Amino acid sequence: MSLGSGGRKLSFELLSSDLTADDVDDTSPRSLPETSSDGRRRRRRRSKRKQGFQSPPIVEEEPRVDGSAAAAFRVTDLRSVVEKVCQSSDAEGSAASCVTRVGVELRQRGVAANGRLSAASGDDASSSCGSSTRESVAAAAVAADVVDAARRPEANGVLKKLEKDESLDWEKFIKENSNILGEVERRDNSPFRYFIGELYSGNSLRSTIAVGNDKKRQRVYNTMFHVPWRCERLIVAGFFVCLDSFLSLLTIMPARIVMTVWRVLKTRQFLRPNAADLSDYGCFIVLALGVASLQMIDISLIYHVIRGQGTIKLYVVYNVLEIFDKLCQSFGEDVLQVLFNSAEGLSTCSTDNATFELMRFLLDEAIAVVAFVVHSFVLLAQAITLSTCIIAHNNALLALLVSNNFAEIKSNVFKRVSKENLHNLVYYDIIERFHITAFLLFVLAQNILEAEGPWFDSFLINASLVFMCEVLIDAIKHSFLAKFNEIKPVAYSEFLEDLSKQILNEQTDDRQKDLTFIPLAPACVVIRVLTPVYATLLPSGPFIWRIFWILLWSVLTYFILAIFKILVGLVLRCLATWYINLRLTRKQHVD
Repeated sequence: MSLGSGGRKLSFELLSSDLTADDVDDTSPRSLPETSSDGRRRRRRRSKRKQGFQSPPIVEEEPRVDGSAAAAFRVTDLRSVVEKVCQSSDAEGSAASCVTRVGVELRQRGVAANGRLSAASGDDASSSCGSSTRESVAAAAVAADVVDAARRPEANGVLKKLEKDESLDWEKFIKENSNILGEVERRDNSPFRYFIGELYSGNSLRSTIAVGNDKKRQRVYNTMFHVPWRCERLIVAGFFVCLDSFLSLLTIMPARIVMTVWRVLKTRQFLRPNAADLSDYGCFIVLALGVASLQMIDISLIYHVIRGQGTIKLYVVYNVLEIFDKLCQSFGEDVLQVLFNSAEGLSTCSTDNATFELMRFLLDEAIAVVAFVVHSFVLLAQAITLSTCIIAHNNALLALLVSNNFAEIKSNVFKRVSKENLHNLVYYDIIERFHITAFLLFVLAQNILEAEGPWFDSFLINASLVFMCEVLIDAIKHSFLAKFNEIKPVAYSEFLEDLSKQILNEQTDDRQKDLTFIPLAPACVVIRVLTPVYATLLPSGPFIWRIFWILLWSVLTYFILAIFKILVGLVLRCLATWYINLRLTRKQHVD
């Protein structure tokens, strides 16, 4: 059968022209979405198939040149598929007519898919073919579908790319690819599965608490064990240093004054005393006037005033007096240093300046008397307040301990302190521990004088409670001070080494590292408290007899205190020597 259009050339040579990758993509019926024009062309084609096949005009088009030849499909495969289809068609159709119509159909399908060639009009329509022609066209359509399936990228092992006009749903993508981010798990909204996942996930606090290390472990041990132990060891050593100074005031200073008076009486020559003797005289005058001033104070009156007032609570009064105590300590240290300087200036001055130095010494002595009398009164009022809290039966002592101790923690722990400030803070705690001991001695004396019935057991319980609370609060305070300020426990060992050098009277490079304790005010309070107790032991009788018993008890007390002073001093020196040698040995091993 001859073709309807004699001037058209359609052969395998035209089909065998190289098609580029762009042609493949353009001619693929699935590469582009179906437009409205394509739909109209396909409906027109279907109507023409019903009326009979007419060969549309073929427009010659120059193939586009592209460098990606690997994407073009092979025409030889197409030729083999077409030959097979033609062989299976009806024998009445010739091979040339089948090939021509198949080529026309392929060209028409490609033009309709690309939308680049307009649909042919019916000007050059060929004559209709019979039933064999319709079968050939159907077979050619099947062959075109096979070729189109072969031209798809999936057929050649090429991965399918995401469509450009399709939005990327990350939640869907992460859900389908759960391991793309490593530990990211599939989100599940089931409460039971969430609880089971948390139950088997390991540490339940992993999101808020990090895993520690050896440094953290050492920090915990320092806070719980090392710092409290070394701090308490330092406070106990400092307490005995204060006790040694207190006993020196009551034993060594009176002995030195008695020796000076005895020498003057023996030689009957008044010589200018040295600085140490003048300092002893000045301290003795302060002590005597302080005791005399406190003897004029009615302790019972102060006790009832403090207990009877309802405006200010007892723990508030105690805290106020404690603040004044620290202020008096700081000021008393400066006053006593000035007095010692005046004593040294008076002992070494020339004859022309003797009057000026003497007047300055007397003025400094008057200031020292006033300062330490006030300090003694503050300590006495503080002791009376503590005695009131212990005797009261409304849990006043517990309120006092809680308020005072935790106020001390609040005022010290959450502040930034240096190592030098911590050193001074430990010394303040040592002095406070000694003052509390003096207060408990006052309470004991008051119970001896005024208590009725069994009172000693109650006194022991209350005194133990006060001491245990003080020890516990000091341990907590210094533990967290060292923790927050990153101070190692070895710092307290260094403080103890400095205190040991002070015990041995070794001159240190920095005198500020020495423990400064002035026992004048506590001594005034203790003497004032113990005097009525000694008065109860004196027998009744003539005045001379009473003077004899007063001298006897005074001498016995002095010898007891002197023996105690010797024991404390010798033990302190032995321990200080041992500790300094131990520190030197450890430093040599470390080096």
